[in-house]
Formats: sequence, C-alpha cells, structure tokens
Amino acid sequence: MYTTILVPIDLEEDELTHNALQHAVQLAKASGATLHLFHALPDASAFMSAYSFGIKEFENQAVVKANEVLKALVAKTGLPVEHVHYSVSFGSPRDETLQLAQEIGADLIVVGSRRPNVKTYLLGSNAAAIVRHATTTVLVVR
Repeated sequence: MYTTILVPIDLEEDELTHNALQHAVQLAKASGATLHLFHALPDASAFMSAYSFGIKEFENQAVVKANEVLKALVAKTGLPVEHVHYSVSFGSPRDETLQLAQEIGADLIVVGSRRPNVKTYLLGSNAAAIVRHATTTVLVVR
C-alpha cells in the first residue's frame, strides 16, 4: 500500500500533531511503511536580520528543541526504530514539506488541519497549500 509516509509536525499544535500522527502510525503499521516526521522552523534570518547578534545560537537552540520533541514522538509511535525517521529544516512548512516528500520518495503525506476560520480563508493554511501543490497523495486529518 504505502512505503514511505511523511508527517509534517507543527510543534505548537499538539492536537493536530496527535491526530495526524495517530492516523499515520496506523497506516504505517498496516502497510509496513517507513514513517518520517518533519518540522519546519521559520527562517530566523528573515525576521532577525536587524538583530543578527546571536542568530546562530537562536537557530541552534530551536533545532535542538525540535529534535527533542520529534525524538519523543518517535518513541511514542510503537514502530520499530528502523522504520521511523525525523528531521528539522528552516523554511516555509509548505515548501519544505513538498521538497522533503520528493527527496525521500514519500508516497503519502499525512497532515493535520483544524477547521477553517477567517484567518485561513484570508491567508490559507499549510495543509491546503500542501494539498494544492503535492505530487503525491495527501491525507488531511482533522
């Protein structure tokens, strides 16, 4: 069925993460797929250029924290360690997710989404952007 499942994780959205991860783990167990958890950090240089002192330390701390959270999520999956990977990068969640999906050959992206509100109608959501631009199957979990 699936061989590689990519799950973009928003570390600030516990409920979305839980719901998406729960579905992705069930699909990975059923198909023997590899699961790849991923978090995109905002590009700190884009909004801190005027305050560039200590930017590398800020970025390093953000990466360490994100890796710790993802590692804890990996442990909760109940999947064999060799079937679960995780990574962190800097950039827009949409662009980084789509690029990583191609790099790892993901045949499914499982993304959490909340009910649309005025903000998402005006600006759009990451989940909607991923669905619009993905070249592979996307499962949106609410």
